[in-house]
Amino acid sequence: MSESKLSINTIVAIGIGAAVFIILSRFGSIPTFIPNTNVETVYAFLALMAVIYGPVAGLSIGLVGHLLKDLILYGSPWISWIIAAGIVGLVIGLSKKRLNLEDGEFGRNKIIVFNIYQIIANAIAWLLVAPGLDVLIYAEPVKKVFVQGAVSFGFNILMVGILGSILIATYTKTRVKKGSLHKE
Repeated sequence: MSESKLSINTIVAIGIGAAVFIILSRFGSIPTFIPNTNVETVYAFLALMAVIYGPVAGLSIGLVGHLLKDLILYGSPWISWIIAAGIVGLVIGLSKKRLNLEDGEFGRNKIIVFNIYQIIANAIAWLLVAPGLDVLIYAEPVKKVFVQGAVSFGFNILMVGILGSILIATYTKTRVKKGSLHKE
């Protein structure tokens, strides 16, 4: 199979990931002191899926999950934040090869690498893309959307940094460590 085609596992992961994204968005969100801005556990889950299945899955889960969440919970999509969610999944997914979680290791160096990727992903999404597109698409007030973006950035890097690292560490414990099996 060529690398340009998605595997069945990845397609299934996108579907399940989008469904879990919706559920966590509904039941795993904590409102903040800024209107329409929440502490979201869903981005830790998105990070886990992105580092396991890669950037295409991360992008797809973020886009589809956020789109469906908006349609189900609010009745209409908010395109700027949907794109931002996809970017978070895409950029974190780019760390898949560097992290190589299938070797069963997620030590200090890999935790640092993961957190560098997730901070960059969240900065691009919530400090640039979401507020920038809010202004361009919806003519929202600049100050308002950049405050929302900054608050989202802060909470998301904490949530992904802590809960995402725990989820990934737990996942890697299910993998066989490289070189741990020996023929007798």
